[in-house]
Amino acid sequence: MKVRFAALLFLVLWFCSINIFAQKVNEPKDVPASWSKPYQPFRIAGNLYYVGTDDLACYLVTTPQGHILINTGLANSAGLIKHSIEMLGYKFSDIKILLTTQAHYDHMGAMAKIKKQTGARFMVDKQDAQIAADGGQSDYAFGNKGASFKPVKADQLLHNNDTIAWDGTNIILLHHPGHTKGSCSYLLDVKDNERSYRVLIANMPSIVTEKAFSDVQAYPQIAQDYAYTFNAMDKLKFDLWVSSHASQFNLHQKHKPGDAYNPEKFRDDKGYQATLAELKREYDKKLRQK
Repeated sequence: MKVRFAALLFLVLWFCSINIFAQKVNEPKDVPASWSKPYQPFRIAGNLYYVGTDDLACYLVTTPQGHILINTGLANSAGLIKHSIEMLGYKFSDIKILLTTQAHYDHMGAMAKIKKQTGARFMVDKQDAQIAADGGQSDYAFGNKGASFKPVKADQLLHNNDTIAWDGTNIILLHHPGHTKGSCSYLLDVKDNERSYRVLIANMPSIVTEKAFSDVQAYPQIAQDYAYTFNAMDKLKFDLWVSSHASQFNLHQKHKPGDAYNPEKFRDDKGYQATLAELKREYDKKLRQK
């Protein structure tokens, strides 16, 4: 009788723990509609494709031996990304590597699900590994609200200037902290029938905390990290650039669904510098906040 009661108690506690865990993952509901709105996938340049939503940018890097997916949008984006990849003529199941530009729910929401569906390896900047593993609970800006995405344990930790090499494609991770402790951008060379392009997938250093930098106790070096990132990003050399959000690189002005393939529309150094300058002004204003 005692054995049966113990077994029953174990099952009750097990089911309760599952329910509690599920409740902890609380993705914010008041997000822009554009974050979930479908957007027609298209080829950016060479073997680099856009497979994200109307504003949350997700990128597919294709190779004959499998693909690399950068960012996954919100939790409800897994099916949309799969459909986009298949529309381009590729297999969703051929994703071998998963990357992110930052460990926030709007870029990590579907990461755990896609990892489970494809068996791909998740690689992340070392400084964002803990946030990824606890679903955002340790994030300095949003962690007080609990987990905002399903936790994902890293298969490999990455550091500044590490190269993710896969079947002839080399992607360089650039550590650009501030937005999160492990925010990063990526540089890669792609090639079509006419020429090669160096592409920057930028994680623009926008500010998410409402507190003065001096009050962010969970991230005491935040101001210095932002300063480092602005300096590093200002010195980058590339041909084309895109970002973590479509709105940050004016995707909708540069590309319309159905447009012909034209990498040159993403050659926009002035736009890049203008975006950085605007964010730097916000940073300088934040420095003066008391």
